[in-house]
Amino acid sequence: MSLAVCLLFDRRGESALRRLWAALEAQGIRSLASHTHGRHHPHISYAVLLDWDLEAVRDRLGRLPDGGPFELRFHGVVAFPRGRACLVPAVTSEVMQRQEAVSEAVVGTGATLHRHYRRGDWVPHCSLSPRATGALLPVAVRMATDALPLTVRVERAALIDSGTGQSWELPGIP
Repeated sequence: MSLAVCLLFDRRGESALRRLWAALEAQGIRSLASHTHGRHHPHISYAVLLDWDLEAVRDRLGRLPDGGPFELRFHGVVAFPRGRACLVPAVTSEVMQRQEAVSEAVVGTGATLHRHYRRGDWVPHCSLSPRATGALLPVAVRMATDALPLTVRVERAALIDSGTGQSWELPGIP
């Protein structure tokens, strides 16, 4: 599986996204609510690691400056290959710099960074459905766009193991 450096949202934002997941599920579209272990949180990943030393990654990320909370505004939907439907936020150059610092920090521990999280390749997104294929994809997109625009506040960050859902909160928000 993988280890992700995740940005987690305030209670209001998380609730809004969980309601969207529930609405998708009610239409027969699997969301992150029922994907794999079912312990997913609405989030945006700064980095996804394919191979890592957990303690080295935690230590290195803990030494990055705490950039503090910030708001994200979702204005659109993107469909990635294999029917992955996601919300896409507008991000500032500061958020892009934060993501690049995180990516560089984890690579500095010897971790293997997924290619989509390398400098210049990151597309910030909040996953809704991992497999909205065929006729379900347009339904997922319509439901997501009906929920937009959506503003959330990033209030914390954590390392999350995608295979188990286990998480380790970071001391700040890189």
